[in-house]
Amino acid sequence: MTEPLRFIHLESSSADADLICATLRDAGIPCHPKRAQTREEFLAALRQDGCSFILSDTSLPGFDGATALALTRALHPDMPFVFVSSAQGEELTIGLMQRGATDYIFKQRLDRLVPSIKRMLRDFDERLERRRAEDALRVSEKQFRQAQKMEAVGRLAGGLARDFNDFLAVIMSRSHDILKELASSHPIRTQIEEMQKAGERAATLIRQLMAFSRKQTWEPTVCSLNSVIGNAEGRLRSLIGEDIQLVIRPDPHDGHVKADPDQLEQVILNLVVNAREAMPNGGLLAIETFRTELTRTPMHHLQPLPLGQYVRLTVTDTGSGMDADVLAHLFEPFFTTKAKHEGAGLGLSTVFGIMTTCGGGIDVWSQIGHGTTFDLYFPRADPQALTASVMESQGSLRQSSETILLVEDDTNVRDLVRNELTKIGYQVLEANNGVEACLTATQQNLHVDLLLTDVVMPGMNGRELAQHLSVIKPNLRVLFMSGYLDDICVNRGMDPHRTTFLQKPFTPELLLRTVRALLDSSAPAAGPSRGSPSPSGAISSSPGPRNAEQCLTARGQGRN
Repeated sequence: MTEPLRFIHLESSSADADLICATLRDAGIPCHPKRAQTREEFLAALRQDGCSFILSDTSLPGFDGATALALTRALHPDMPFVFVSSAQGEELTIGLMQRGATDYIFKQRLDRLVPSIKRMLRDFDERLERRRAEDALRVSEKQFRQAQKMEAVGRLAGGLARDFNDFLAVIMSRSHDILKELASSHPIRTQIEEMQKAGERAATLIRQLMAFSRKQTWEPTVCSLNSVIGNAEGRLRSLIGEDIQLVIRPDPHDGHVKADPDQLEQVILNLVVNAREAMPNGGLLAIETFRTELTRTPMHHLQPLPLGQYVRLTVTDTGSGMDADVLAHLFEPFFTTKAKHEGAGLGLSTVFGIMTTCGGGIDVWSQIGHGTTFDLYFPRADPQALTASVMESQGSLRQSSETILLVEDDTNVRDLVRNELTKIGYQVLEANNGVEACLTATQQNLHVDLLLTDVVMPGMNGRELAQHLSVIKPNLRVLFMSGYLDDICVNRGMDPHRTTFLQKPFTPELLLRTVRALLDSSAPAAGPSRGSPSPSGAISSSPGPRNAEQCLTARGQGRN
């Protein structure tokens, strides 16, 4: 034992106090007693932290051990309390033990003191560790219940997202086309712009639902947290108004994290909106970044965070603060303190979902009348591993002539996609479902450069269709599209050079640039095996289907 053992010693005799300390030191237990002789001295020592146990005589002038024991149990129920006294008597000893004493040592038998203290400290450490484990279990259970709520809402939102995003795709694309045709002074242009903004807000709501349920499209890249904040600063200042002072203190060492920059900006915006609502009469809002060493898992998390190097984002406001009840429900979906129709209760749930996706955690401090501080911890990334971002070309799209097989069971969505593709010269073949597409694509001498298919369709789904067609057309590019966000990993296991995913709703520009990028992507040529064309142009022998009938037969066998 290297650290001196701190304890309260309630003893009126200096000689006995010195003898007890000498006994402990002789046994190799360095000690640092806090001597007390009166009720006031004892209470003052008891209210201080750092003491491991209490040694007490049964009787002192103007005070007694039984009262000291009662005071200790009231303030520290688990504090070990050992009587060391010359008073003997079975009734006295049993009575004190029944009241909660840990042990009773006679001063004439101090040889029992050292084993008793060692056993007491060992038992105390075991109880403390057990309590820590129970507390950790309660926190884990709470986090698990939170995860279950988020998963349930995520499943509900995901089920609605496909049809909802199909509707939004039509609304936003049609409004975009109309705006391109209208002059800036046209009397109905403002109404069309408002319609388009409403569609964008609806799409944002779906993304928020997916974010906190961890089903949003995830495009991580190594990025500077300072840069994300700097890019959002203009929006933040316009968002909070003139009565709130915004102070940004970026870390000069500029920590990097691996995350989706758009989602990081969403986190910052949501926290700033939350702070603004807490400061209706103005105040101070500070955003800071730090590189830090994480030595414990933050309070709010789904999985314990590995200790190590992190980047901390701190958002502090001088607003109204939150009480313990609000803090207990802070990240629950749809929990809000706002009046009805003033908020959906998704802002902080979105923050929590994004942080979980990033592998981070959150600490929150708040006090009524003293403001709130959010500390967000992101695993630190190596800036040398900066992922090359795919930048969309700012120039006009060139005319194209490739052939695209478009498969979509929603007529409105299929019409608008076809129209956008044919505007710049693509040859478009249409199919209502996977079976119809399989029949179309397997016609003799029909060349198809790209398959653009919805994922969820009656009968043969988009992934099954792509797998079958890739056998007979090895160089076929495949672009999946879906409004159902569970489909974002549908191309997993397929050739990454020839497949990608487009989430509905999308703008015409994004559709055309994604198609062009996929067609232009370099990919190793497929070999002559596995159903590729032979030099004569015929399909070589392979286990895969070679015509529509075999394609459908293979599909049926795959489901048995």
